[in-house]
Amino acid sequence: MTHSTKPAQAGRIRPRERDAIVASLRAGVVPRVGQHHVQVGRAAEIEAVLRDVERIADGGAGCRFVIGEYGSGKTFLLHLIRSIALEKRLVTVHADLSPDRRLHGASGRARGLYAELMHNVATRARPEGGALAGVVERFVTMALNEANATGDTPGDVIAARLATLSESTGGYDFAAVIGAYWRGYDSGDERLRADAVRWLRGEFTSRVDARAALGVRTVIDDASFYDHLKLMGRFVRLAGFSGLLVCVDEMVNLYKLPSSAARNANYEQVLRILNDSLQGDAQHLGFLFGGTPEFLLDTRRGLFSYPALASRLAANSFTADDRIDRSGPVLRLGNLSPEDMFVLLTKLRHVYAGGDPAAYLVPDEALTAYMRHCAARIGDAYFRTPRETIRGFLDLLAMLDQHPDLTWPELVDAVDLTPGTPTPGDDDELSSFRL
Repeated sequence: MTHSTKPAQAGRIRPRERDAIVASLRAGVVPRVGQHHVQVGRAAEIEAVLRDVERIADGGAGCRFVIGEYGSGKTFLLHLIRSIALEKRLVTVHADLSPDRRLHGASGRARGLYAELMHNVATRARPEGGALAGVVERFVTMALNEANATGDTPGDVIAARLATLSESTGGYDFAAVIGAYWRGYDSGDERLRADAVRWLRGEFTSRVDARAALGVRTVIDDASFYDHLKLMGRFVRLAGFSGLLVCVDEMVNLYKLPSSAARNANYEQVLRILNDSLQGDAQHLGFLFGGTPEFLLDTRRGLFSYPALASRLAANSFTADDRIDRSGPVLRLGNLSPEDMFVLLTKLRHVYAGGDPAAYLVPDEALTAYMRHCAARIGDAYFRTPRETIRGFLDLLAMLDQHPDLTWPELVDAVDLTPGTPTPGDDDELSSFRL
């Protein structure tokens, strides 16, 4: 069963990319590739963060808290912004917080977050991650080219380029490790190069082992987590990139910490990062934190329980429903409009068909019927958290694809969008929406 309508998008989609997008969205997770095929709305939010990206590239800093309900698209937006940052020649790192990965903590929890971030180093050439060794090698290659042009020795050029890092906290050993990588590069010692990358990834836990392998007296630990992120931001600039963007999702895990002392210690680290960003103490470094409204607003356990953060993250008192200030640190994700939702469904239909309008499984009428069904089933949450709406629509397409004897009208009313009892709602917001 196929329906041919005027396509909303042009161009075929590779089967591998199509399958990855559909499988990810049906599982309720953000696809690692092809986000642009399903991006709708959020233009104002993206424009606001894009200004941060440009500021980072110009030598400044940025810190944003992307706040939205579960399923509202926070993670998707973070992925999309990372993709934009890569195109702007930034290096990006990303990780999710968990009980074992925090901004501040003992027993290697902060170091574990740093190690995960460094594991996910991405560049435009390697957007999937694992690019840290490539960044270091790019720095060494640039130093070699400079040495060839000036007649200086490569070692002297590298030392001169790293001199500015030595002035920062932890910078002396950081520069020494880069120097060790160069020695391994020059001599063909793969073990030395590998040990240097391991140190930069935060994988050394013993100072004795680090000294034996690299001749340095320190390792990246819980206490130096943020200092080394600042060093990495400056280093990637020396390697020819525009800066470093750090994306940390699932910040709600800090809200869930049972110990008030542990929460406050992590919020103190958040405050330090925010202050450095606002006061210009960080260079070529930006942070994006993804969290839920309770993580931000709860005055007992959230960021607003920490008075210094509450004052810095308070909303502009002059905002209103039709006047939103997106220049502050907090970026609240609003509801998708009915028009945005319709465009999203057309894009999902297009992706499922592999970009071939002749292979569309449903006509436009099915999209509006499905939207009305969603609004009636889950009400306003349908616009706030589109995750289940997306999953339900792709499930519908999957059934039509596998069972040609079925028709979309008989399936639309059978779509179950919620794991429990549906929330009553009405379709007032859709009553005025027509094609």
